Amino acid sequence: MSTSNQQIIPMLAYEDGIAAMEWLCKVFGFTEVTRMTDEQGRLSHGEIAMGESLVMMAEPTPDYQSPKHHAQNCAIAAKAYEVPYVINGVLVYVDDITLHYEHAKSNGATILSVPEEGYPGTRYRAADLEGQRWMFMQK
Repeated sequence: MSTSNQQIIPMLAYEDGIAAMEWLCKVFGFTEVTRMTDEQGRLSHGEIAMGESLVMMAEPTPDYQSPKHHAQNCAIAAKAYEVPYVINGVLVYVDDITLHYEHAKSNGATILSVPEEGYPGTRYRAADLEGQRWMFMQK
């Protein structure tokens, strides 16, 4: 099987996809690529980019609960999210980890770990406005 044209693109669900898309661009430095809404104004499909990489996002159903919301309503989920690690999330490589960290911190990201050095690179972990977890790394 040839892998030369294959690519992985994460897809994240959000309770308020439009607010999440705007927040991710402002706080983590993504660029909005695509925004499609349904008749109710909900995000049916969105794409944000950093460099050549994409993240897709949407609001799957009004019954969906974000990780943050779910942890507020479920003791088991709350316990799982006590750790600062990325449980499910996205790894993003950035050019300047210190600059990225300071920007994210000053713009409202929930910082789960300060920048730390070690294999495979300097990194920090953060959660977004709905509790999705991200790890940013500089090689």
